[in-house]
Amino acid sequence: MTNLIDIRGVTHAYKTDKGPLPVLDDLNISVPEGDFCAVVGPSGCGKSTLTRLVAGLMKPDTGEVWLHGERVVSPRSTVGMAFQNPVMLEWRTILQNVLLPLEIVPNKMSRKQKEDRGRELLALVGLEGFEDKRPSELSGGMRQRASLCRAIVHKPDVLIMDEPFGALDAFTREDLWQTMHALRAEEPFTGVLITHDLRESVYLADEVIVLSGRPATAQHVENVKLGGRTDLEVLYTQEATEILHRLRHQIEIAQGRATDEKAA
Repeated sequence: MTNLIDIRGVTHAYKTDKGPLPVLDDLNISVPEGDFCAVVGPSGCGKSTLTRLVAGLMKPDTGEVWLHGERVVSPRSTVGMAFQNPVMLEWRTILQNVLLPLEIVPNKMSRKQKEDRGRELLALVGLEGFEDKRPSELSGGMRQRASLCRAIVHKPDVLIMDEPFGALDAFTREDLWQTMHALRAEEPFTGVLITHDLRESVYLADEVIVLSGRPATAQHVENVKLGGRTDLEVLYTQEATEILHRLRHQIEIAQGRATDEKAA
């Protein structure tokens, strides 16, 4: 299987008043085309930095990031992004917000084709009938659904999500997990999910990468095979429980390393 994302020997440090702060160290990650990868790890270990590198919003100090066999050296229009806070333009309708990438990314679609595309996605995530509402008229979960539509409306090669469900209540979050499975079934894409929720990572991902404490490297890769099930009950099976226990153990190892480094 061809890798769509290749991160090769990446290191990165932030400049601070007290000198460089190493965040990533010899990071190597590969994501096959069509796979959905979740990245977990201790707080502050560089997960969000990783997303910016893949999107081309920043460059590594050393190492390389490749997408579709091309080295990433600048922002890529073929990358869609969704964040924890679904920032919407209040003066635009939900449909107009969803269509924003199509106004920026070069394409040959007519106005009608763009609107049809947006309405199709909104219907897919359960927002049919809300196209002309303003963001303030929707709940947080509904705005996040619209944000996901906006992130994939231009059919990106890669969808990067940085804790998109972290601010939502448990029931809304689980509902959106199922929405993600529905989107992947209808709109196949390669995904990278940053999350602190191990259940979320196991339910949504094909593989889970555990980052070590800062400066982070890929400490552990867990292949998640749940038989293609998308019902939430799968999280209570023995197989899922065993995976969660292994991931929790790896997180504890990573947190221990971070504590030791801080003490040093």
